Amino acid sequence: MTDFYILGFSNYKTKQILLSVGIMIMYSLTIVGNLVITMLISLVHKLHTPMYFFLCNLAISDVIYVSSTLPKLLSITITQDNMISFAGCISQLFFFTFSGVCDIFVLTSMAGDRYVAICKPLRYTLIMNRRVSGTMSALCWTVSAVNSLLLTLLTSGLDFCNSREINYFFCDVKTMTELSSSDTTSREIFMLIEDIIIGFVPFSLTVVSYVQIISTILKIRSSETRLKAFSSCSSHLTAVILFYAPVLILYMKPESEHSKEQDNLISLLYVAVVPMLNPFVYSLRNKDVLHAVTKLIPRKMKRHKKCKQNVRT
Repeated sequence: MTDFYILGFSNYKTKQILLSVGIMIMYSLTIVGNLVITMLISLVHKLHTPMYFFLCNLAISDVIYVSSTLPKLLSITITQDNMISFAGCISQLFFFTFSGVCDIFVLTSMAGDRYVAICKPLRYTLIMNRRVSGTMSALCWTVSAVNSLLLTLLTSGLDFCNSREINYFFCDVKTMTELSSSDTTSREIFMLIEDIIIGFVPFSLTVVSYVQIISTILKIRSSETRLKAFSSCSSHLTAVILFYAPVLILYMKPESEHSKEQDNLISLLYVAVVPMLNPFVYSLRNKDVLHAVTKLIPRKMKRHKKCKQNVRT
């Protein structure tokens, strides 16, 4: 076994050019948007808070997330060469799983940060200090890497004798397991347990956190303070909804309506569209980020003018 064939969106052959342009735009906006957010948080001292530290982690993870799948999909739609080597497929599986799980953990960490900020405001600086934030971030990346490595090793040990056609637009654990000719019962049980630990538990913690947050906000008497408290977590809440909604739609859709083409389109939402929208959600709905942009651009322009004057003199 040396290679596989990714079928992707082969049923949309008449729309390949439109699909290629769409993928290129989404990938470009995702990379530029997330790198700008990362640079902005790094340069502006006012944004050196736990919330924006986690946002920086999310932006880096999203860059890895889209880079593991979209460049290959773009190559397939442009060249019509849908072959991918076994090593390339396994690498894609590792980096996609790694960044996807990291996204889940980072979003959960951000939910915890918002919970402490709104429900325990007087103890916020004590609880969410740099050491705690750094430890939480390190755990997100480490656990994601170990989990992804384990799943990758389990998948790479499978036999693929019956078919080499991947009826999806990238290599993921579920698709590769279904494609395998090996007995995957034990792996499927392990994946079910892993889905509960990695997916359901963080999602439940996020939901519980926001139940407490909304309950606390509703108890605030001042409408101005209530609005300020809600605006401080609205960006994160929007990001959580955007991330989990396509996944829930995909897995809760009745089997009778199961269609691989529909699944591919829904999957494209959380693989490409959500990482692209995250920077816009946090920049357009966040006064601190907008203020940092308006403050940083004039500063850079002044430095540029001084450099020009020094060169002239």
